[in-house]
Amino acid sequence: MTWASRAVPAVAAAVAALAARDLLQRDHALLRNFPVLGRARYLLEAIGPELRQYIVAGNNEERPFTRDQRRWVYASAKGQNNYFGFGTDNDIEFTPGYPIIKHRTFGRAVPPSAPGAGHGVRLPCAKVLGGARGRARAFRPESVVNISGMSFGSLSGNAVEALNRGAALAGCLQNTGEGGLSPYHRKGGDLVFQIGTAYFGCRDEHGRFSLERLRDLVAGAPVRALEIKLSQGAKPSLGGLLPGAKVSAEIAATRGIPRGRDCVSPSRHAEFSDCDSLLDWVELLAAETGLPVGIKSAVGDLGFWEELTTLMRDTGRGVDFVTIDGGEGGTGAAPLIFTDSVSLPFQQGFARVYRIFAERDLHEQVVFVGAGKLGLPDNAVVAFALGCDLVNVGREAMLAIGCIQAQKCHTDTCPTGVATQNAWLARGLDPASKSVRAANYVRTLRRDLMKVAEACGVEHPGLISTDAVEVLDGRTASTPLREVYGYRPEWGLPSPADQAEIVRLMTAEAPQGDSAPPSPTAVG
Repeated sequence: MTWASRAVPAVAAAVAALAARDLLQRDHALLRNFPVLGRARYLLEAIGPELRQYIVAGNNEERPFTRDQRRWVYASAKGQNNYFGFGTDNDIEFTPGYPIIKHRTFGRAVPPSAPGAGHGVRLPCAKVLGGARGRARAFRPESVVNISGMSFGSLSGNAVEALNRGAALAGCLQNTGEGGLSPYHRKGGDLVFQIGTAYFGCRDEHGRFSLERLRDLVAGAPVRALEIKLSQGAKPSLGGLLPGAKVSAEIAATRGIPRGRDCVSPSRHAEFSDCDSLLDWVELLAAETGLPVGIKSAVGDLGFWEELTTLMRDTGRGVDFVTIDGGEGGTGAAPLIFTDSVSLPFQQGFARVYRIFAERDLHEQVVFVGAGKLGLPDNAVVAFALGCDLVNVGREAMLAIGCIQAQKCHTDTCPTGVATQNAWLARGLDPASKSVRAANYVRTLRRDLMKVAEACGVEHPGLISTDAVEVLDGRTASTPLREVYGYRPEWGLPSPADQAEIVRLMTAEAPQGDSAPPSPTAVG
């Protein structure tokens, strides 16, 4: 027997053993779905920096998330070293619009210097959700970072379960998305139930909103708040269609629709037709459930916000929270013109809405939630400075549980089992292991937000002011964030009472840092 004839069976056996190992392991969805072949992706990823440096793209050229951004999320989710060496490769001085965070030499907060400082810090919201309007089930969210609305149907059941388990581990909220509350949302995480135009999960047999079914749903699940979805960043003012082929028995049961038939989401709500009737409905939902009630919207025409806030000021009715989604936000599928050009990007849209609330002295009564690529620390810090009290993370949470930015969300062929209903592909995503990664990512983002807040001299990211951020206009000029968006000095912050309470909470639980013992000649 020749050497070659002996080697071929040995190689075949080795490949078979490797394939069996890939199929049985639970850490990498790509390898479970594509044994052996999937390893090529990790090989290319390992030598990617060298290839990109000379041949392909730079670390900041890919979109919607650059390679550096994805690498930070992946490393954070895996609990690995997420630091970067040799300084920034961003072209800071020549990038108009680049935000610079201004640290303080002698701040009120003193950052601890221990290597693990901030990793387990509790970082609650600086406001009580529903407190200003006296809702029966008002509460202070335990985490300033929460998981954005992504429906079962858009995401696989395993992905939804991984995110819900991760939310429970990290002590944050998960938004159900408009697709209803599925069994995969009942794995221990607290929920925000989103009500879309089709009223999935709270509709009768004719597709009409059912208050009775909503009451039953929130009574039997850990729902902490209700969010009325008016629009989202990547699909403003559009409805949706889930083809009948994708309407499985599970999806049909979750949404309250017939199995195997096309599922249409209208572009408008049937329960209200203007701001006045919207506020009536908000107050009805709050009275019947006791829950805080808010709205989610992308920002276009400002007339809606002006009318809404005027009615809130003059009538006493109002929403408890407002979620603003930027036009750069993601979605499973949308026309290119909508993803690229319809609705304002987050910073501009949020600042305009916040200013309208502040001009009517309503900004301290509402919890502001931001969404749209805010799962990255630099974007999130600017959002808090502008007045956000909470940030929601969507695609970044998907990256944390295995998404590789294949951009196949609309084809049902997501290779890592995140955004698909294909049973074979979805089985590759193990909820138990991926939930830990989701929690790691949320905790790491909170840690970074906390460390930046301390560098700015404050105890909580919600206390970072607009004067702590400047926006570069080019190489030789910059403008304070407050001036960029026309804020008054006191805007962007919670009320004095809320500021005092969050400082009390943070200093009671998070130890302040210290310095080396002073010498006998030290002054002050």
